[in-house]
Amino acid sequence: MTDYWCEHAWLPDGVADDVRLSVSEGVLVSVTKDAPRTGTILEGLVVPGFANGHSHAFHRALRGRTHHERGTFWTWRERMYALAAKLDPDSYYRLARGVYAEMVLAGYTSVGEFHYVHHTPDGTPYADPNEMSHALVRAADEAGIRLTVLDACYLTGGFGRELDDVQRRFADADAEAWAARVESFTPEGARVGAAVHSVRAVPFDQLAVVAEWAGPLHVHLSEQQAENAECLRRHGRTPAALLDDAGVLGPRTVAVHATHLTPDDVRLLARTGTRVCFCPTTERDLGDGIGPARVLADEGVGLCLGSDSHAVIDAFEEARALELDDRLAAEERGRFAVPELLTTATEHDAIGWGEAGRIAPGAAADLVVVDLGSVRTAGTEPAGALFAATAADVTDVLIGGRWVVRDRAHQLIETPEALLGKEIEALWRS
Repeated sequence: MTDYWCEHAWLPDGVADDVRLSVSEGVLVSVTKDAPRTGTILEGLVVPGFANGHSHAFHRALRGRTHHERGTFWTWRERMYALAAKLDPDSYYRLARGVYAEMVLAGYTSVGEFHYVHHTPDGTPYADPNEMSHALVRAADEAGIRLTVLDACYLTGGFGRELDDVQRRFADADAEAWAARVESFTPEGARVGAAVHSVRAVPFDQLAVVAEWAGPLHVHLSEQQAENAECLRRHGRTPAALLDDAGVLGPRTVAVHATHLTPDDVRLLARTGTRVCFCPTTERDLGDGIGPARVLADEGVGLCLGSDSHAVIDAFEEARALELDDRLAAEERGRFAVPELLTTATEHDAIGWGEAGRIAPGAAADLVVVDLGSVRTAGTEPAGALFAATAADVTDVLIGGRWVVRDRAHQLIETPEALLGKEIEALWRS
């Protein structure tokens, strides 16, 4: 048993002072308020570990490199495809290792990797058809973060279009081939879920196979208005309605982005119990638009957050952007209560790690210590740190009872910033 004394801790009923946390075998055994100052002292604010519900790890190499020609969506997409063509299992392992280390330094303790770079560049499977997935598992293990590989089914280059040269490495022959490949993937330590890349990339007659997967099921939904318009032309239905007709929507399903929804789409997601993952920093970087977060929440749709393309890796920024973007859309303040934002930022169940995300007996011992005395946080109320702090204010991170970050230094990977810089430069030179 290890005891930690927290100056301030964000418990399920709010921020409390002088809190003792007892941990055994990676689990919180007891939580005691108004406790004497004994055990390992954690100054500042202690919050549950953050959950990154949507990641494309290789996109991290695009940060700061997609703003040519004023940075249109299409210049971004061209650079993304060029990068995807360069990856191999070794380079992806090295890049993802640095990305996951950056996440842990920012306070993330689990990540859902929406993974679609499956095969060799010409589409031929590796000798182990899940070799790229194994590279991600190895990277996450060495970075100390929990991982769910959300293996994406990807079959076509768009509605009724053939795959282009780069997309061939994303694609399996059909949904049955995808399922056979994923069923053979049984990693130690990580968990496995399924993903429909999009209604553009998986034809309607193939969706039901993916929907049968037992576990978390994620799907890119209505990120761009052009996708909605083409889906209506092809199928006479919105993407949400099409997914529902194929049996994809439901309580274990997470719709990612959900930016351009009709009122009927919102009601459909609520009726089926489907959750939504917003990725505000990517959605603004790509100019996607502002999704109807408050409307969805009012209808009872559960929300979670991801950093997607990693234009920014900062859990505080994603959480407050949910509120601040909705303020811009609604032209009023106070769209979400602060506890709602923290709950959304610590929603691990959507990626299959429901034991994490709260400071309560029986929960996983995931703790993030936030500096309340930095130039950014000085003078704020403890709960106000969600609007004031950044990833740079995370001082310590405990994951499953193990310190992975201490005094702002990653304990398992030395100088991850150097690792990232070296690997990204090498990829763009290749």
